Formats: sequence, structure tokens, C-alpha cells
Amino acid sequence: MDFTVIICTYNRSRGLPACIRKLAEQRGVENLDWEVLIVDNNSSDDTRLTVERLAAEEPIKIRYAFDSQQGLNYARNHGMQASDGKYFCYVDDDILVDPHWLASLYSALETNDADAVGGRIHLDPGIRLPAWINEDMRGFLGFQDYGDSPFRMDGVERYPHGGNMSFNRRVVDKIGGFNPNLGRKGEGRKRGELFKGAETDYFHRLAATADARIFYEPRSIVYHQILPHQLERKYFLTLHFNAGFQKAFYDTTEFSRHFMGVPLFLYPQFMRATGSYLGLLFSRGHNKAFRQLMTVSHFVGMMMGYRKRQKEGIA
Repeated sequence: MDFTVIICTYNRSRGLPACIRKLAEQRGVENLDWEVLIVDNNSSDDTRLTVERLAAEEPIKIRYAFDSQQGLNYARNHGMQASDGKYFCYVDDDILVDPHWLASLYSALETNDADAVGGRIHLDPGIRLPAWINEDMRGFLGFQDYGDSPFRMDGVERYPHGGNMSFNRRVVDKIGGFNPNLGRKGEGRKRGELFKGAETDYFHRLAATADARIFYEPRSIVYHQILPHQLERKYFLTLHFNAGFQKAFYDTTEFSRHFMGVPLFLYPQFMRATGSYLGLLFSRGHNKAFRQLMTVSHFVGMMMGYRKRQKEGIA
């Protein structure tokens, strides 16, 4: 088996057919032995029946796997272990791939003897973003585009994002699987569920190994379908709160000066961020100030994370 395409899904049976049909339209893969592996992360809808129907209807090999342990990285690890390909990749269940996506990934992996390859993630061209989402905020909706030229990524500042990342199987031998403590849980709509960047830790670990070969392939393009709740302010605030909470809760640094479990240096940072937000709010309005409010939410999350860490007696 040359390639396994892994789709981790939770209660998205309605969206799976569009995702799978785009995979079935791949070009330039006639000589490639490949499969699609759908990992059902404990869904309560008709995901299994939908996968079975698609497997019977579509002209590509589709397999189903079930993981009862809730969490994106649990599902990713399950798919990693259950896949048969020399290479494996992940796409989200709300992704539509370009017709040449798989062929370009395979070519980049082979040509560069790569450990990992990532491509472009564009937003669904039919989506209209609200005025308060500026260009710099598109990354929080999954957008990634480093331009038209391929290059070697460092895995620290630049690395593939979760909606379009592929790996050589030797990476599993190098660094194992994804950290299951990180990543989205369930539908990712509320505090404690919504975490972005679960792959960040993985690429940092890969980059720390000898001669990590991580590449960007611009011909590999996918399109992220934006769900209605992802265009709400609450989504962005929750995303930043959870990122701050997770960062603090798993921080093992010992701080000599703290109050209620929160390092003292964090209080003035929070106050400065809040002051900046209020200044922007009164001078430029809510839309222009919202990005700074996201930063405030991040600091609140950090403070809550450190506080919870102290309450649970975690050293």
C-alpha cells in the first residue's frame, strides 16, 4: 500500500459524502495503491452507515475504524496505527481536496525523501467572512498559504497544519504518536473542547530529531468548509481561552512568586492587554478592537489554567 488518507470524524455524517466524493475525483493516481481510512471518534449519529454506503458507491477503497476514546489526537493515533500505507496523511471531515492533491503530495514525499509534507489550506471560496474577521485572522479558520514555491520547513516557525498534512511512516518510529492531552474534543464548540494547533507539538518534536525533512508543497491544495458557528465571535474567544488554559495547565515551570496559583507576571500582562482592548474599543469600535479582545481571552484562559493546576495539586 502506497498511501492511506485518514479522516478523523465526529458526528459529521452529513459532511462526509462531499469530502469523500472529492477524494474519488483524484487525478494522476492511476498507478498509486491507496485507500481512505475513516476513523469514527465515538459518533452518536449515523456515521458508520454513511461510511458503509459510501464504500459501496464510490470507486475508491474506503475502510471504517471506530475509536471510543474522545479526542482528535486519539483518533489520529488510531488512524496512524490502523493505516497500511508507506505514507499516510490527514484531512479534516470538512475539507474538500483539489483533484491533483494526492498526486502532488505523493510526488513531494517521494522526490524529497520527506518525513512530512504540507500544502495550502484555503477557505471555501463561497464563504463570506464578516467584517470583524480581518485577513490576519483567517489562520484561526485553518487558512495556510506560504506562496507558490516549495521549500523546506523548519517545523517550529513553519510547519503543516492539521487539515492538510502527510507523513512518511518512519516518523512513527522516530517520535511515536500525537499527544492525546492536546487537541479538539467532541464538536469543539465550548470551553474544554475547542483546541487548535494539536499538531504543533508533533512537528516541534519531529523538528528536534536529527535531519528532520519537512516540506511545503504548494500544488497540494484543500478547501476548508467553514461551519456557521465558526463565524461567531464566541468561537474565536473560546479558541483563545482554551489555548491559554491548555498552555498554563500543562506548564511544568515552577514559579517562586504567584498569587492563587497564577504567576505574578501574568497579572500586569493581563491588565495591559485589557487596557489596549478598551483603548481600541473606544477609539476604533468593536470590530477593530476584537482581535485584542481575543488576546485578553487568552490571558484569562492562562490564569484559569494555572489556578486549576494549583487546585488539583499538580506539581
